Amino acid sequence: MAKPISEDKRTLLLEGNLIKAILILAVPVMLNSFIQSMYNLTDTYWLGKIGTESQAAITLVSPVQNILINFGMGITTAGSILISQYLGARQDKQAKSMANHICLCSIIFAFICAALCWLASPGIVSWLGAEGNIYKYGLSYIRIVVLDLPFLFMINMFTAVHQSQGDTFKPMLLNLLGVSINLILDPLFLITFDWGIAGAALATLLAKIPSAVIAILSLCNKKKLIHINFKGFQFDKNKMISIVKIGLPTAIGGSTMQFGFLLMTKNVNDYGMTATTAYGIGNKINSIITLPANGIGSAISTIVGQNIGANNIKRADKTFHIALRIGATFLFIFGTILSMRFIAEPIVRFFSTDENVIPLATQFLSLMAMCCWTNAFYNVSQGLFQGCGHTMIIMLVDAVRIWGFRFLTLWFCSSILHMGVESVWYSVVISNALSALCLYLLYWTGIWKKRTIKIT
Repeated sequence: MAKPISEDKRTLLLEGNLIKAILILAVPVMLNSFIQSMYNLTDTYWLGKIGTESQAAITLVSPVQNILINFGMGITTAGSILISQYLGARQDKQAKSMANHICLCSIIFAFICAALCWLASPGIVSWLGAEGNIYKYGLSYIRIVVLDLPFLFMINMFTAVHQSQGDTFKPMLLNLLGVSINLILDPLFLITFDWGIAGAALATLLAKIPSAVIAILSLCNKKKLIHINFKGFQFDKNKMISIVKIGLPTAIGGSTMQFGFLLMTKNVNDYGMTATTAYGIGNKINSIITLPANGIGSAISTIVGQNIGANNIKRADKTFHIALRIGATFLFIFGTILSMRFIAEPIVRFFSTDENVIPLATQFLSLMAMCCWTNAFYNVSQGLFQGCGHTMIIMLVDAVRIWGFRFLTLWFCSSILHMGVESVWYSVVISNALSALCLYLLYWTGIWKKRTIKIT
């Protein structure tokens, strides 16, 4: 007999103390995001030991991988939203059926993307402007890491199924296993075996395999209510329409945003290898700074999803306000401290010993840290719209964020103000702040209260 979802957890999300619910979900998500970022941070640290060219190469090609990952995450994000809404409406059988449809879409997409990207890699790396060793290193890295997409998508599927039920702890443990393996394999392959950047990519690939196997076994466990079972599987047209309606905007928004990041990296590359490396280090450290906002945004997406499924609009609204206050207060204090140069510079030095890179990366990090509180408004508002299924709004704001605000600011600062590489730094923080303002203003229109999917 299938094990029912914990009524204590469902009751907490639908009726319990909201601060407790937000923190119970958000803290493991923050830790999980930090653990996931450790893959790239570990690569950055050890590649810094063997040369700036390797760091520049990974910075140049990483957005390519991120485009594919973000497009695929549109599918699993849709799954998490739809499953949580079914659970909130107490339609558990429908939630299980939705999980089967999501899993099938993820598997097909992962294998197709991995194959196409592997074949197209030489042209992509060349188009990015890479030459000499940076081209060789970048091609070697991207061709290996794209092979981990099927494994990564199974891990993401595991995360979506558990998070929709209010369980963010088990996904954290699963990713902890992967990053622990990566921490061991990176120095072994890069330093001991002297395999260079290919060793970093191979370590990342191999580290995901055990986690993916555990994810598959867990998802196929028939003792759990939400499990994958294709025996007697019946294709449901309405569920596929729901996945496309919710997931496609997320996929397009995430991938086009990452494509914008790719073009940003291409622009930074025009300022030279030193600027590219500084940009990569700053972005990776910033991904840690904004973990609280990401975690809280992800948490309220689940809470809002279940409450929208239960037709409890007032509780969803209350969740938004509490989460926003927690996130903005924490990031303002933390960002102010980290923006101080005597704190930012030692952090940068941990990732690079290049005296030309350090001042640029420190300047970029200090500026982003000072303005990181705006990420709370962006991520929490995004979590609200996501939980309600209004992913089209998120897609449009993300598109304007990169293709409008960021590139316009970059052009103005570089062409009109002649600020050089600092144009890149300011384009990032200004575009982030303006997009956060857009989402926050859209919240006050009340458009998020309109149901996008009929849960039957």
